[in-house]
Amino acid sequence: MSRTLYDLIGLFAGVCFILALKGLSHPKTARRGNKIGAVGATIATLVVFFYANEGSSLPLNNLGWILGAVAVGALIGVPAARKVQMTQMPQLVALFNGVGGGAAALVAIVEYLHLGNTATTAEVIFTVFTVIVGCVSFSGSIITFLKLQELMTTRPVVFPGGRFVIAGTLVAVLGVAVWVVSALGTTPLLVLAALSLLFGVLFVLPVGGADVPIVISLLNAFTGLTVAASGYVLNSVLLIIAGTLVGASGTILTRLMAEAMGRSLFGTLFGAFTAKPQDTSGVAEERPVRSGSPDDVAILLNYARRVVIVPGFGLAVAQAQHTVRELADLMIAKGIDVAYGIHPVAGRMPGHMNVLLAEANVPYDQLLEMDEVNPTFGQTDVAIVIGANDVVNPAAQNSPGCPIYGMPILEVSNAANVVFLKRSMRPGFAGIENELLYDPKTMLLFGDAKASLTKVVSALKAL
Repeated sequence: MSRTLYDLIGLFAGVCFILALKGLSHPKTARRGNKIGAVGATIATLVVFFYANEGSSLPLNNLGWILGAVAVGALIGVPAARKVQMTQMPQLVALFNGVGGGAAALVAIVEYLHLGNTATTAEVIFTVFTVIVGCVSFSGSIITFLKLQELMTTRPVVFPGGRFVIAGTLVAVLGVAVWVVSALGTTPLLVLAALSLLFGVLFVLPVGGADVPIVISLLNAFTGLTVAASGYVLNSVLLIIAGTLVGASGTILTRLMAEAMGRSLFGTLFGAFTAKPQDTSGVAEERPVRSGSPDDVAILLNYARRVVIVPGFGLAVAQAQHTVRELADLMIAKGIDVAYGIHPVAGRMPGHMNVLLAEANVPYDQLLEMDEVNPTFGQTDVAIVIGANDVVNPAAQNSPGCPIYGMPILEVSNAANVVFLKRSMRPGFAGIENELLYDPKTMLLFGDAKASLTKVVSALKAL
């Protein structure tokens, strides 16, 4: 296979990636876009084997080890992707992203050792960049996985002088990077990798709560940049295209998520160092709330004219999407106007609720974004909040200094009645109290969301 044909096939695969991103921009074309992306990735993988086997400048050595690694990866990746629950999808994304960054860093190190003294200054600089960003992405993604999986605290981890330690580590990384470029050698490169791994951990530790998905998106953009830089070192147009697409899309998504949270990216990453501690101990136990039964909720819904359903992470945990669709269909049959209010960062990542409700075949035109649904809450008789907390918490508007202050929220407090489906009075992912729970017009229905909704459906059918 000639180099020209190899580059043309790589360009075709790159076009597939672009079409995949275009398809993923809308639910109706998302499945097709995903398939196009898979075709492009398959072509990009296979063409390397054919090109390298025909005496190219990229000889294919250790074929057995390569195929063995591919097999091991497939044995791990396929079951993980098929069996992962929707509630654990962000963790899976974090892990896959971290593996991508780590792989790019390893490839850069191996290529650096292969080139030796023949490496140009530009190749060394791109190698150093790939090692730094790839290692930061790898270790940072592992920390985000541990936080989302609740294997460590989800709250920001800060310690005295933490900001100075982070700054000092960054200065050390940059200093060693200059050492690698000027002196060359294996030792400084390994020191650079170790310091970058440390910086990745320190970089993510101060981030907590609902800000973790934003960091995942940022690290995903980092991984894309490392792949693009590796493409320059390996003289691969395909890697440059793919890496640039991932880096650009990850950057755009990070910006959109930060805007949805109502804060700057700098505030997201380092706000924990300036945040004021809040004492919420004992608040939930000392204050009365109004709880109700499934029959109470059914009666309230039966006489409503408009109902807005606000899904959250608790809906995903309970796997109650099909039951909520059944409830919505029942209300529509009774002539009730039903809509779903979707916050941009509801759940653990953008689009989480959209995908979850799509599994239950909820009509897409019933899903209203925050800007669309907020003006309608004043004319809404009942707002049903299912497993959401932070995205409806009025503290985001009236409690300066709290972790979510400034975040745009779904203004369910403007509805005539609010029904909260919760397992307990435990705060949301951000770890702060929700004053709306104590509002006299709020009714709490405690228990598993799926079981509670099933009882509400049965009660509503009986009316």
